[in-house]
Amino acid sequence: MNVRDIADTALEIPIVTSFTKIGYLARRKLDGWTPLTDYDFTGRVVVLTGATSGLGRCAAQILADQGATLVVVGRTAERNQGVVDELIDSTGNQTISQVACDTGEYDQVRDLADRVLTEHDRLDVLIHNAGALTAERNDASNGTEQTVASQVVGPFLLTSLLLDRLADTDGSRVITMSSGGMYTAGLTVEQIEMPADDYSGTEQYARAKRAQVTLSEMWAERCGDRGVSFQAMHPGWADTPGVEAALPGFRKVMGPLLRDADEGADTLVWLAGDAEPLAHNGGFWLDRRLRSIHKLPTTKKTDTPERRERLWNWVTAEAGL
Repeated sequence: MNVRDIADTALEIPIVTSFTKIGYLARRKLDGWTPLTDYDFTGRVVVLTGATSGLGRCAAQILADQGATLVVVGRTAERNQGVVDELIDSTGNQTISQVACDTGEYDQVRDLADRVLTEHDRLDVLIHNAGALTAERNDASNGTEQTVASQVVGPFLLTSLLLDRLADTDGSRVITMSSGGMYTAGLTVEQIEMPADDYSGTEQYARAKRAQVTLSEMWAERCGDRGVSFQAMHPGWADTPGVEAALPGFRKVMGPLLRDADEGADTLVWLAGDAEPLAHNGGFWLDRRLRSIHKLPTTKKTDTPERRERLWNWVTAEAGL
């Protein structure tokens, strides 16, 4: 290990130093990061879900600044269009459009895929960023718990529907925004949806995020030979509207140590633009470095080939594929 690796390991062991602004600032200096403004997205088509607030809104701004042909995806057309107008006004980039889609509603996901395939003859980057943490159980229209529907099944369906277009585009990437919260959850299929009478929003969110990361690895294993790069990441602890609404106590305690949106979105945009991730299909990243998907032996024990296969089969059936 070189000095930078030793320093990174020292930051990684205590979660507070790794996930907060401290880790971000230290690693940026240690590794001499390439500025995001050096990545040219001109002519590249990027579909970004959850693009109207938080880390997604920040990523949308950077991608638009760098010339991306950007498809802004959020739940309501009016809010989406407001973001599109702001991006065009601030960047002069006219190649920005929007599609309204709730990723937990599978008919809407199919409509989104149809729009992308009709309007774009290439797809360079698909970013699954949409997500929310709720205190009480809510269900999608088909009865699936909303967190699982919108953050596990919907993205899986969208990837499946767009896979051929991705495979036809050189250097294409699928990037999944996960969360450090998934480190607390094991891989489960039978209990992936929590019942209403025993519901915990943070636990449900962690289970969904664990499934997301596992599926990203499985996509790489099954489809990486088609020339598509699958990557997942977590942004550390960032101060976003979602954190403010769902975890006000955590936000109050951590306060100045939380990353801002630019810091939380950095690795997301880097994964979309840099060549390094292409050599690590199925990788999981924090602060532009590969990370293990397990921190606890208890979660690692649940990550068996049998459970992975059951997860893939369950999501495939749930998505109607």
